[in-house]
Amino acid sequence: MEAADFVLFPLLFLAFQTCSSYSDVISANQSINDGSLVISEGGTFALGFFSPGSSSYRYLGIWYHEIPEPTVVWVANRNDPIIGTSGVLSNDGHGNLFLYRSGENALRPVWSANVSVGVNGPCAARLLDSGNLVLMEGERKMYTVWQSFDYPTDTLLPGIKVGLNRRTGLSHLLTSWRSADDPGTGNFSFELNPSGSPQFFLYQGTSPYWRSVPWPWESNHDFFNDTFDNNEDGIYYSTAIMDSSVYMRAVVDPSGILKSMTWDEGDGRWKAFYASPKQKCDFYGTCGPNSKCDPSIVFPYECACLPGYEPRFPKKWHLRDGSGGCVRKRAEATSICGEGEGFVRVEKVKLPDTSAAVWVGLGTSKLNCEGECRKNCACSAYATIDIGGKGIGCLQWHGAMMDTVDFPLRAYDLYVRVDALELADYLKDSSGFVEFKLKISIIVPSVVSVWIVIALLAYLWLRKWKKRRGSMLMAVKNRLIRNLFHTSDGSNYFETSEATKDIKHSTTIYPELPFFNLGTIQAATNNFSPTTKLGQGGFALVYKGKLPNGQEVAVKRLTKNSSQGLEQLKNEVLLIAKLQHRNLVKLHGCCIEDGEQMLVYEYLPYNSLDSLLFDDSQRLFLDWRKRFNIIIGIARGVLYLHQDSRFRIIHRDLKPSNILLDAELNPKISDFGMARMLDYHQTEGKTSRICGTYGYMSPEYALFGRFSVKSDVFSFGVILLETVAGRKINWFSQQDPSLSLIGHVWERWKEEKALEVVDSSMEGSLNAQEVLKCIQIGLLCVEEDVQDRPNMSMTVLMLNTAMPLPRPKQPGFPGTSCFNKSRGAAEGSFSVNEVTLTGVITR
Repeated sequence: MEAADFVLFPLLFLAFQTCSSYSDVISANQSINDGSLVISEGGTFALGFFSPGSSSYRYLGIWYHEIPEPTVVWVANRNDPIIGTSGVLSNDGHGNLFLYRSGENALRPVWSANVSVGVNGPCAARLLDSGNLVLMEGERKMYTVWQSFDYPTDTLLPGIKVGLNRRTGLSHLLTSWRSADDPGTGNFSFELNPSGSPQFFLYQGTSPYWRSVPWPWESNHDFFNDTFDNNEDGIYYSTAIMDSSVYMRAVVDPSGILKSMTWDEGDGRWKAFYASPKQKCDFYGTCGPNSKCDPSIVFPYECACLPGYEPRFPKKWHLRDGSGGCVRKRAEATSICGEGEGFVRVEKVKLPDTSAAVWVGLGTSKLNCEGECRKNCACSAYATIDIGGKGIGCLQWHGAMMDTVDFPLRAYDLYVRVDALELADYLKDSSGFVEFKLKISIIVPSVVSVWIVIALLAYLWLRKWKKRRGSMLMAVKNRLIRNLFHTSDGSNYFETSEATKDIKHSTTIYPELPFFNLGTIQAATNNFSPTTKLGQGGFALVYKGKLPNGQEVAVKRLTKNSSQGLEQLKNEVLLIAKLQHRNLVKLHGCCIEDGEQMLVYEYLPYNSLDSLLFDDSQRLFLDWRKRFNIIIGIARGVLYLHQDSRFRIIHRDLKPSNILLDAELNPKISDFGMARMLDYHQTEGKTSRICGTYGYMSPEYALFGRFSVKSDVFSFGVILLETVAGRKINWFSQQDPSLSLIGHVWERWKEEKALEVVDSSMEGSLNAQEVLKCIQIGLLCVEEDVQDRPNMSMTVLMLNTAMPLPRPKQPGFPGTSCFNKSRGAAEGSFSVNEVTLTGVITR
């Protein structure tokens, strides 16, 4: 149809019947105007005209009709906006959809379905509850002429295929909006690259921006199912929802982030359970070719050359620019293809870009795959991968290997080809320098007598020198301690502390506690560079650092002129320096110089429990086994504080943000700034100044200031229930201020529906019996009456054995009698408040 013919359409449109706002069909020779809607049969989606954000332009699109947050999933005229409300969508009755705008007594074309196939009868356009707008020939849906799912914009809905139609050459891909106000074609696209082993790429323009693992991906979710099709017709990925009540979508946002989201009815918002790229190693080729990026550590060590390679540009490499990648240490073409060469395994990685890799074939064992690689001197690495249940495939890389990343999930082993010299070095490392030890065992007997005499003399001299040096250093350290713990009234802090009255002299409290000089800490943290900052609390900043011996540390730097922060620092030094337990954070030392007051702790790479547990994407990595191990570790740490340490210590601020996680996700209790010490004959204490975080405080402490070991038991119970539910203690109070997570769990427990509170992201890994036991123990720990709660010794025993458990009694949560007694004083007590300090270690 020529453009000139459109001047005739005003006459034709006068005869068209406008569709009802409630119909899901646009029949032949019907149209809809701006202001009318086409609504799918179940009411899930709507088709009509809209203006995005603050824009005044009009677009034809499809959006969720039942969701209050405007969520557009498809746009027809994304690059051709309409000014004003002159838009008209028409079904011409001959198998095509047209979008026009009126002007100058004529209708001008804006968009068309551009159906090129011939049709034999009238066509109807129908909006389905899947969000798909389909143009069908015949009244009985005999033939689909066109569908919007074949032309997605920025959103992937269940049922949409991303991939390539080999027969038509049509590529099904997602393209971002330009901005929140402009749905025009943006700069980022998500598409399938079918070369080699198929992968998904996020492109910025034409350049790779992010890359998935080679497909097929593993789907461990019960509520959706991934499908991969690779045949002569095409190669596609799609997903299907098992529960129609769940709304799920993936979107490429204008900033280039690929997000997978579900609609949370309770919160009334979309929640992302996956987002990428997020960290540096997610971006394509961060470390250049022939290298590996490790997201768990910081540059310059996040980039490492693959075995047999070295940095191409050493100066840039050490200046934190790894984009040049790595080259072979010995560049001769035949150096890796001769006698003695072999392969070094690189474990658990996202394999290098497979679009340039070569398939050897299915049904190939690892041994045969290695043999095939040896035959070809161009083969630089190989890997074997499972092809979606169809067998094991052998994949080989010829030339450079791009975008290799340490990747514990859905990871494979990569076998990198090295020459004889490099292989010998790796074998030597793995065998513990056997040859070197053999040589030493021959030499030593001939000189042992001489060295024994020399060593004895050196030992006696060093012992005398160290004793003298130690006395001088102790004198300096004691002066620093006196300066740090000197109170405003002129007395010494430790001497006025009743909890430490068995300590006779303040200057000899911790002779084993190292004191770092300021220059060492400045060098370790790059002079407290913002790039090393890990976090910030009420009274201190925390930085990541590396000591001269290579040890990574976390430096807690007290905010200057903070009297409350100083009290916390004193308290932490007093309490934690002598505590040694695998589930407590370790204090390495102090730095007190030039007005600075700092504590130096061990560095824990996974930050705090709340950063994983309450992040919709991160908590997916916390399956039930990991969460249960974290619960056990926290319980053991608290038990040590209450029973096995030198003093009975009440933490008073146990919460997920004070539980740090090491590289193996072992929990370590931190932040002893508000802790209190009791002598073993003491069972409880009392304070007029409440400190801690509301929601984690026991009722008797929050209202009356009484604290004991049972106060920490209550806090532990809250953390246990949060870990099981994946929700914060105050999450439910956003909908009902009288209800907390404890109240929600208690109600479900009474109804024998306790498993309904479990975090849905763990469904594939649940041990139902173990989970129910943990919920019951959590409710026992948060009982309202302090006498009814178990102590930590009994709690650890219940967690680790199959002993019969008592039935929980009424828990302490908003709405119970205990909290209602001072509702006015504790209004909003389940909002998360930062602490108010008590007088430290006083009773």
